[in-house]
Amino acid sequence: MTGRPGRAGKSGSQASAGDLLELVRSGRAVTRGALQQATGLSRATVGQRLDRLFRAGWLREGAGGPVDSPLGGRPSITLEFDDAHAVVLAADLDTRHARAAVLTLTGEILAEHSGTLVVEDGPEVVLGELGRWFGELLIKAGHRPEEVCGIGLAVPGPVDSETGRVVQPPIMPGWDGYDIRGRLSRAFTEHTGAPAAPVLVDNDANLMAYGEQRTGYPDCSAFVLVKVSTGIGAGVVVDGSIFRGVDGGAGDIGHIRVGAEALCRCGSYGCLAAVASGGAVARRLAESGVPAASGSDVRDLLASGHPEAAALAREAGRQVGDVLATVVTLLNPGVLMIAGDLAGTPFLTGVRELLYQRALPRSTAHLDVVTSRLGERAGLLGAGAMVVEHLYAPERVEARLLALGV
Repeated sequence: MTGRPGRAGKSGSQASAGDLLELVRSGRAVTRGALQQATGLSRATVGQRLDRLFRAGWLREGAGGPVDSPLGGRPSITLEFDDAHAVVLAADLDTRHARAAVLTLTGEILAEHSGTLVVEDGPEVVLGELGRWFGELLIKAGHRPEEVCGIGLAVPGPVDSETGRVVQPPIMPGWDGYDIRGRLSRAFTEHTGAPAAPVLVDNDANLMAYGEQRTGYPDCSAFVLVKVSTGIGAGVVVDGSIFRGVDGGAGDIGHIRVGAEALCRCGSYGCLAAVASGGAVARRLAESGVPAASGSDVRDLLASGHPEAAALAREAGRQVGDVLATVVTLLNPGVLMIAGDLAGTPFLTGVRELLYQRALPRSTAHLDVVTSRLGERAGLLGAGAMVVEHLYAPERVEARLLALGV
């Protein structure tokens, strides 16, 4: 989880300790001399601000760098973000399943757990259980609860990023407007005895996109991930940042009308999710006598080579591909990633058929249509990265350093 690409630090006397940390984390300036050059600060001022970061345990000295001077001399000592001073907790909720982990500040998973967790049981039950998982995972990872600097949570619904509350989520009954941050923070404290930790919440497709883009496509300036599981949602990353829209509703392509008469869980007719999601494919299979109740059941059938499941997945892919032709024309991404329960060859084949047929050649000339690299861990890694980028953003570093007394 390196610093956000392309974000420039301030120059001159305005450059704070947080700006220096950002330059080091991003790799744009990793020696004292390079920091002086990038910010215009004096050697003494750079030293003073770095000293605070060292005392906080956020920076460490690495190996010596190359000698730039033709006259020789001692190599410059490089600076590194020290990811050993804290850990992050992350969880990714689906409708009937969840995954949680302890991660380092640079995205390494130290301990992980997955299991059944039914979102329809409501936030009190689900978030309380996540708190218990977190306590057990910290023991497994060998870290004290006090080392946790923050918690990230991915949920299968639209999220108001300012409040961390889901807004009218079609597949999360009982969660609308609920104080997720407060409940998960309390659950963490209840099961670990540690002080409250900051909690950040975002949509699962957003965080999957963030995790995938940062890990596998850091140079892609416009990245789109489409998750097709029980529902359908998209995450968009532009210039290294999640694009959420005005109030977190960006990417909710599952509720674009496609002209069908199927009733969607949102209460409307003809939504894309009602005809082409994993849940929709499962219903059609069940109607024909094939045992399937969810997108994960469809995934298992596809893995076993079930011919009817494959045919329906390809048809669903064509319906999604028709909508994605508009998405690609509007956003002109470099990568379109298909993820979720249906992200296999039949579905991807259907997407490509309609996408390339309907979209303008100009929009797809430099487009890569791919499947997930991180698989079921994408949401976890995205949630962890969200926490780190939030807590170590230059505008928050100063307040955190003061709280630490440095």
